[in-house]
Amino acid sequence: MLNILGRDAISRALTPVGTSLARKGVSPNAITVTGTIGVVLFAAIFYPKGPHWFFLGSLLITLCVLMDMLDGAVARASGRPTKFGGVLDSSCDRVADAAIFGALAWYYGLRHDRWMLLAALLCLVLGALTSYIRARAEGAGLTATVGIAERAERLIVVLVGAGFTGLFGPKAILAVALWLLVAASTITVWQRFATVYQQSRALDRAPVG
Repeated sequence: MLNILGRDAISRALTPVGTSLARKGVSPNAITVTGTIGVVLFAAIFYPKGPHWFFLGSLLITLCVLMDMLDGAVARASGRPTKFGGVLDSSCDRVADAAIFGALAWYYGLRHDRWMLLAALLCLVLGALTSYIRARAEGAGLTATVGIAERAERLIVVLVGAGFTGLFGPKAILAVALWLLVAASTITVWQRFATVYQQSRALDRAPVG
């Protein structure tokens, strides 16, 4: 949803920065990899330390996530967008998402908090499934870009939830955020399966020749 409503505006805002970096010869793939490494490191360093570190970790992760949009601006400005860059970007997104939810699962697993561990793991699995359905659909010539919890929404909810938990303390803030994401991601998976099914049925009923 936010991908549709906000991506164009954000892309326009990042265009001057992307143009400047492209002129300096900065590679969009290097930005992608650097941002992903940053997310992995900050998630692994700060989230397992506990809620007192959640705010700082979430803030630094957010800055790295923003690089995910900057790499596209650099690629467009340099006139060198490539298929490899698209594959690398999507793959790095999955790594970054896994690092965030995996680090939270690690923290709550060490403290034997079964419900928070389960919520984090479900968010990780459902988020990956959401992206996988879209990739498989596009490979089959279909589209599956619908859903109330695409990557942007998932990241906003988990990072805001973790950040507020770090600022104000109650675990309930992050608990609500994670279980809300579980529900929204489940709905999104259903929406994408339903969309692909409808498109597939329409193609099956289409006259041949």
